[in-house]
Amino acid sequence: MKKILVLFMKDWDQLAIQAYQESGRYQFYFEGFDLFQFPQNARLLHFRVLNYISHLEQKYRNIGIDGVVSNHEQYGALIAAVLAERLGLPGNDPRAIIASQHKYYSRMIQERIVPEALPRYVSIPFPLKKDQIIDLPYPFFVKPIKATYSVLAKTIQQRSELVDLLHFGYFEEWIIRRLIKPFADIMPLYSDHTIDPSGMLAEEIMTGDQINIDGYCYQGQLYFLGTIDEVMYSGTDAFMRFEYPSQLPPSILERAKIITKKVLGAIHYQHGFFNIEFIYNKSNDQLKIIEINPRMASQLVNLYQRVDGYNPYDILFELAVGEEPKVEKEPSQYQAAASFVFRKFGETAVQSIPTSDQIQQALEPYPDANLMLYFKKGSQLKRELKWLGSYRYAVLNLGGINRSDLFERCQSISHTLQFDYPFELSGT
Repeated sequence: MKKILVLFMKDWDQLAIQAYQESGRYQFYFEGFDLFQFPQNARLLHFRVLNYISHLEQKYRNIGIDGVVSNHEQYGALIAAVLAERLGLPGNDPRAIIASQHKYYSRMIQERIVPEALPRYVSIPFPLKKDQIIDLPYPFFVKPIKATYSVLAKTIQQRSELVDLLHFGYFEEWIIRRLIKPFADIMPLYSDHTIDPSGMLAEEIMTGDQINIDGYCYQGQLYFLGTIDEVMYSGTDAFMRFEYPSQLPPSILERAKIITKKVLGAIHYQHGFFNIEFIYNKSNDQLKIIEINPRMASQLVNLYQRVDGYNPYDILFELAVGEEPKVEKEPSQYQAAASFVFRKFGETAVQSIPTSDQIQQALEPYPDANLMLYFKKGSQLKRELKWLGSYRYAVLNLGGINRSDLFERCQSISHTLQFDYPFELSGT
């Protein structure tokens, strides 16, 4: 039985791994903690990433594991790469992870390879200096150089909005610094980067249809799973749903694949999952890169399982132990699948929490449905509204025999749970 270490396991990972634990195919070990839930996140007070990696190296060298994986963007993906390198296990080059996750340097690499697929961009130091000149006209879009979950990503209309966005209390700034510190501590060991990853990236605004292209690399060869549409709440930068298969023309999806191959080749991406977000503007036929994520999109890959009949986690674990993945698509009852994101906007983001009976009643007719709840209150709720601009209280993943059936199932579940239903059956 192969032994696999899972770092900073996410909720969608836990859901998938339960089936593997029951089958006995792998023996799993788990390390890490939740960065955003008390009391686990209290470990940020004393977390020293290099000491942590050394501890894991000694512990799991003695145990004798066969692989290490993580789908955790903030810490896990980079730590897993460094640990795999130290233990001589299959894994990606930490340099490739850093080149993907440091959004400013990632843009610089992309600019050399596919300049036509980039917006104009500049870095903004944090904290923002009073006399800081930003060489980009308003309005523009800002996002952290190193972050996850779209934290602090926002369209900025004028300087006062940027000042307000980057004005933090002592505790908020401490959290941000602590979240970035592990990346900042590892970065100089594998690169000569000097731009502070605690800063922000400003980019010219891109409009159009967003897509997420998923795939993996094995021994330097690149393989694609598919392309998922990313649909936003109207007038916002907040995700409303992720839908597979994409509704964009095949010719556009093929262009995205070509760009993906060029960029991943340039950063020497050799092993493991990736997903790259693009935006396509139909009016000018421009396809541009939003960002590169050097890990599996755990919330989304089960959409491929519903429609194409194979489990991407099989690929993840085969890659982890150095085996060549064998992907075999099988007939499925579903032709469409989606991950629906339920949100509230504004200061009065109140949503009643469904009872266990309501949840059972809602999901029982749809055995494939997966529901994740993220209810918050108090300071956690206020922080999410400030950092994300909205409150994500639930995510529902499910399939449908066609797109119409998919949305009808979602509406039925939403009604039983007494959730708002903002989703409309339309193109992207």
